[in-house]
Amino acid sequence: MGSRIRTAQKQARELGRLRTGYSVPNQDPNKRPRPVKSKTWVVSSHAEHYVAAAAEAWGGKVERWQPQGSGAPQFRVITEAEQLEAILPPGDPLSQANEMWNKGGCVRRCDGVTEQISRHPCLCLSEHGPEWHLLRQDLRTKDKVCAATSRLNVVLPDMPDVGVWRVETHSWYAANELAGTVDMVLSGTGGKGLVPVTLRIEPRTRVAGGQTKHFPVVVVEIRGVTTRQALTGPLPTAVALDPTGNRAVAAIEAPRPDYLADADAALTVDDVQDVYRAAHSAGHLTDDLIAALKKRADAIKAEDEKRRNPEPVPDEDGAYEAEVVEEPTESASWPAAAAPGSGARR
Repeated sequence: MGSRIRTAQKQARELGRLRTGYSVPNQDPNKRPRPVKSKTWVVSSHAEHYVAAAAEAWGGKVERWQPQGSGAPQFRVITEAEQLEAILPPGDPLSQANEMWNKGGCVRRCDGVTEQISRHPCLCLSEHGPEWHLLRQDLRTKDKVCAATSRLNVVLPDMPDVGVWRVETHSWYAANELAGTVDMVLSGTGGKGLVPVTLRIEPRTRVAGGQTKHFPVVVVEIRGVTTRQALTGPLPTAVALDPTGNRAVAAIEAPRPDYLADADAALTVDDVQDVYRAAHSAGHLTDDLIAALKKRADAIKAEDEKRRNPEPVPDEDGAYEAEVVEEPTESASWPAAAAPGSGARR
């Protein structure tokens, strides 16, 4: 692999968005389009062929779409799929903040304790109390508080190109559940490797204050592997891409090779490097294994050096072979004051 700019942020290109709603024209032309909650996934992108591939995979009709505001025209499809097969990419794929936007952009972005733009304590909490998020459910007060905004990057393995798709939701309940699921996965994988998941739009009902509310929630489920398998470390790539296939099952069920035994049997440094490559390809590398392989490689180097320069041994009379050393020149070996014949006394 070539070099990288260490200070540059490495991130995959965003190919499009996965949405849980869409908008329709308002009967009053002077009012903003009316939002509609969708029971199925809505896929949008600047690239028409991405959306066409989504329509072919999950149904629906491709249409041109103008996002609200001054965004560039895009394409979208309201699919027939309530769930999508996806993959969580390496790193931390989830970003969350309580946000408030207007025509001028983002005016509040809060982590629940500190509002990041003004650097003041959480404004929604101080203005409306601990249940401030419930105001989002009332159209009369919706614009007075922040929205719990969650952005989750996922890979859609059956779509064209290499990149991520962004799932964005403003659900308070989804924000809590997504963070819990993703953080649990990261605790097991350390943010390394790919994790197969299913994205679902789950209908929920909440009864409070004598009113019944129906709302959708984005749910992330581990797909094709057990919780034990998902949390014991990075999965092999074959498992993440096809967790129900024969290759994946074999990769999961196959016994873990004894890399330390293979390293102990290695005769050359190249042999140890082969063990390293095998462990890396299988997703089995750990800091302890890397240290053990390096220690074995250093030991082989020391043995090779010892063979090339053996310790002297005595002959049958107990004498060592004499080492011929040339007499050093006077100027190189002796200070002028101590050279023989100089008159120096001890």
